[in-house]
Amino acid sequence: MNTTLRALMGASLLTLPIAAMAQDTDILIGSTSASSSHYGYFVAVGQLINEKADGLSASVVETGATMDNIRRMERDQVDLGLVTTNVAQHAVAGTKEFDGKARDLTLLWVYTGAPQNVVIRADAGVDSLKGLEDVRFNPGIRGSATETTTEAVFDTLGLSADYVRGSTTDIVDAIKDNRVAGYVKSGAGQKLDASTMDIATFTDIRVLGLTPEQADTLRAEMPDISVVDIPEGAAKGIPAYTTWSFGVGVGAPSTLDEETAYKIVKAVMEDDTAQANAMASLKEDDISELTLTYGTVPLHPGAARWFKEQGIDLPEKLRPAE
Repeated sequence: MNTTLRALMGASLLTLPIAAMAQDTDILIGSTSASSSHYGYFVAVGQLINEKADGLSASVVETGATMDNIRRMERDQVDLGLVTTNVAQHAVAGTKEFDGKARDLTLLWVYTGAPQNVVIRADAGVDSLKGLEDVRFNPGIRGSATETTTEAVFDTLGLSADYVRGSTTDIVDAIKDNRVAGYVKSGAGQKLDASTMDIATFTDIRVLGLTPEQADTLRAEMPDISVVDIPEGAAKGIPAYTTWSFGVGVGAPSTLDEETAYKIVKAVMEDDTAQANAMASLKEDDISELTLTYGTVPLHPGAARWFKEQGIDLPEKLRPAE
């Protein structure tokens, strides 16, 4: 064998492990229904990770939102995903829908508060939450935190409705066709969600708010949610109202590699355009502040590392377990 051939073979052998080591780590992100404005946010996050987090390759999967994502993370079907702060707290504590079955779940960041908007057709003849009794009504897309929380709120307040289950697309079509009177849908900050605006294009809508008495009851009996006042202008012609809310963020099991989590959180926290373009509320909100305000479970060690580097002292509830 001549010297040149040996040299070429040696060079080829040397490059094989280097090429293998250079392969990106695939990250699968669980999101929500593709018709939701939150899905667009996760598409932006996926692109941001691909551009800014060296060695990571992210893909976004349409899912049934929080409950579905927690189940998928437990089965190793997704690496991280959308979670709401109230259901995340239930999962970690092993309460409510997770009674006696605590889940391995940590928080990466919170990107918005999610007012829960009770949207109803204006011609349904319903002008209060109590008026929903026996009315065909969707409490939230199947498997979502909105569905679970709506049912808990209605139970707490002694309310009822004729619940109709389905995906966002199914329910939006049913409301347009007047087969269902309305639904509960997370807002985009203090604005109505894209799917609600789709309904409002050809159908007059109204938003049903809490009475002062109902708001006081929720504050006293459901500490895992917040009661918020939404100013006039959530959409054209919508007056101010009061409703319940929780934070929406991104969770991951503690088994997610710390360096991977750190790279993702760093890319998200240092971005000032991509996420705001996908979700308008982020043009004014600070994700680190939202995380500190709405977070209900300990941060992933990789996320906590980023906060520590910024000199931010984490509240006890957000500190990772030692």
